[in-house]
Amino acid sequence: MTPMARARSAHACPVAAFQKLISGKYKLRIVWDLKDGPRRYGEIRSGLLRGLDGSAEIAPRVLSRELKALTESGLIDRRDYGVPPKVEYRLTRKGKSFVPVIAAIRDWGSRYLAEAGPAEMAAE
Repeated sequence: MTPMARARSAHACPVAAFQKLISGKYKLRIVWDLKDGPRRYGEIRSGLLRGLDGSAEIAPRVLSRELKALTESGLIDRRDYGVPPKVEYRLTRKGKSFVPVIAAIRDWGSRYLAEAGPAEMAAE
């Protein structure tokens, strides 16, 4: 399949395009945390560890990969301030337009958790 054909097929289904954009373990949470303003790598990592069930570790390689993918997709911007080494991540205009979508997902999740019984939660 040619690159042009792949691009057309990705745009043929908006749900598939959306899924490709946000697929990944931490992408939604990273964008959600950046809604409050720029963050450095360590602050993003700490934010992801808040309320995390199970292992309290996020592999640096995984987090770096997620940040790079979000940057390449245009949802976040990486700013390097040089010396001393300081890098900040912030939402782009496209990323800010995505925050209400995540808020709707969060609201749905809150309603689901409030309505779900113990047996339903244990099944997952």
